Amino acid sequence: MKTHQHYVIASIMMTVAGFAFAQTSPDNVAVPDRAIVLTGGQNGINRQVMTVLYDTSNTHFQDPQPPRFLLIDREGRTVFGVGGYVNAVAQFDFTGALNDVEFKTYNIPVPGNPAERNRLGADLGRSNIYMMLVTHTRWGVLKAYAKGDFSDDNYGFRLKQAYVSLHNVTAGLTRSLFQDLQSGFPTIDRKGPSGAISAKTMQMRYSLNLNKHFSFALSAEIPKVDFTTLNGYNRQIAPRLPDLPAYLQYQWNEGKSHIRASALFRQMSYRNLVTNSNKFATGWAVQLSGALNFADKVVIFYQGVYGKGAAQYINDLADEGFDLIYSGRNGDMTAPPMLGLVGGIKSYFSSKMFMSSAYSLCRLYGQDALGDDTYRRGNYSITNFFYNPLPELRLGVEFIHGIRTNMNGIGNSAYRLQTMVQYSF
Repeated sequence: MKTHQHYVIASIMMTVAGFAFAQTSPDNVAVPDRAIVLTGGQNGINRQVMTVLYDTSNTHFQDPQPPRFLLIDREGRTVFGVGGYVNAVAQFDFTGALNDVEFKTYNIPVPGNPAERNRLGADLGRSNIYMMLVTHTRWGVLKAYAKGDFSDDNYGFRLKQAYVSLHNVTAGLTRSLFQDLQSGFPTIDRKGPSGAISAKTMQMRYSLNLNKHFSFALSAEIPKVDFTTLNGYNRQIAPRLPDLPAYLQYQWNEGKSHIRASALFRQMSYRNLVTNSNKFATGWAVQLSGALNFADKVVIFYQGVYGKGAAQYINDLADEGFDLIYSGRNGDMTAPPMLGLVGGIKSYFSSKMFMSSAYSLCRLYGQDALGDDTYRRGNYSITNFFYNPLPELRLGVEFIHGIRTNMNGIGNSAYRLQTMVQYSF
């Protein structure tokens, strides 16, 4: 009998949960209609916790929506959320097939292979799931976040982000501070424009809103480096110092428009086998980026980066050995100069539908010692269309054209048409 009574009481509580949360205290706000509340009390969610939980001001277009499934304590001061999405993409390459779900212009075969001109493919690897805990403490709002996707070989699960933030401090694995997420261009393509900044690092960062217009941030990040060495002359050794990115941002139009100046400093280590000594090379980069929002109808995105030895932060150059290269003399290595440019526009037809186009250039300099068939530049142009018939359902179609050109002037083009169906939970 007791068990039956408990079951009835639990059923009634779950049935009226949506009504109970409307009765909030002055410091709390009601649970959003979209949320599916599994348990909780009668006090809604703490206002500061809600602000952090549903803040999307510093997220990428490909990041999942705020959590839909919530566990809330009785006081509304601690919330545990689960979310993610299922993402299915179908692709067709023509006149220059890339054997990869990512469209990276560096990987376009030069010269082209007539036997491999076309490719049909599909991918579910960007499907992901995440967990988030947000709680109000005496020191401020604490947020713990962990996300993974299925982009590993044979759809194995891979951790993508895991960090904790408290007030102005964030520590863990997340997107590099050098990446301006608000100026990121929307794509189906997992990689994105050739000259765009994109990287995830282990880091400790400090962010500060100086006033409603200006903000500042500084980060110490565990470096990821990739060198092109020459046997018998030099080799890569473990890094000694963290990468140090920082930015100063000015925003207006209620945060919908901004301009950001960023800088990056890195110190890279290698072993000179000719002199049998450890050597150090300095890498650096500066970036100007931002977004201009015109009446919530048109948004212009832009990014421009120039530096030396910052290849791991640029889409086309990451993991290709261009942080340091052999200088051609006495076992020394050098940090080659590099340039990345992205410009795009997004136009809204309605709150559910928009179209966007962008062009990007990635250029590598000072690589003469590596040979005529070394990468020189990558051109990337894209047009896409997105439609959300339901808040949780996103449909998209995208066309990409890429060109890789080598030092000897020989190049090759590739084209990709792809469609996407994405359902968020």
